[in-house]
Amino acid sequence: MRPFVRPFVRLALGTIVAAGALAACSPAYDWRTVTNSASGYSVDLPAKPRAEQRDVEIDGTPMPMSMQTAEVDRVLFVVGTLALPDDQPATQQRAIAFLRDGLARNVGVPPATGDVAIPVSSGGSVEGIEMQIAGKAGQAQQARTIHARIVAKGAHAYEIAIVARSQPPADQSDQFFQSFKLY
Repeated sequence: MRPFVRPFVRLALGTIVAAGALAACSPAYDWRTVTNSASGYSVDLPAKPRAEQRDVEIDGTPMPMSMQTAEVDRVLFVVGTLALPDDQPATQQRAIAFLRDGLARNVGVPPATGDVAIPVSSGGSVEGIEMQIAGKAGQAQQARTIHARIVAKGAHAYEIAIVARSQPPADQSDQFFQSFKLY
């Protein structure tokens, strides 16, 4: 795994491990709409979100990445926003490949993707990719599933993901993914 991806993997896995210790007192899904004007999206999250920001490096170019996460019953819901240096299609594609490959490396499997339309709040949609992968993660090689959508719009690339030990209920996944809208 590339050194600049490790902090995000550690954050996600650390959150899941901590959640396991608190599973007995985890609240039920408490959906709320979160608007992130700075990053240009809105999404429903199942609990009060936490925020994190780090720099990542793509092809030698440092880029800030911010994340909003919410966790319920050992299921981590993540929206990561990568601020790109420009809105050129080549830059967007490099960012999408970086995010796609990083997620796949997290569980040690090749990235398998399909196309998905990501809605824009003003109407229409932007073409993105969707992936559902499962494998082993972390030093303990614990089972993890990742269901993610990755898209770029303008000078941002987005990673919308659910990371868990097993697939969460379909209605919870649907609520999360279907609520995500770009500005």
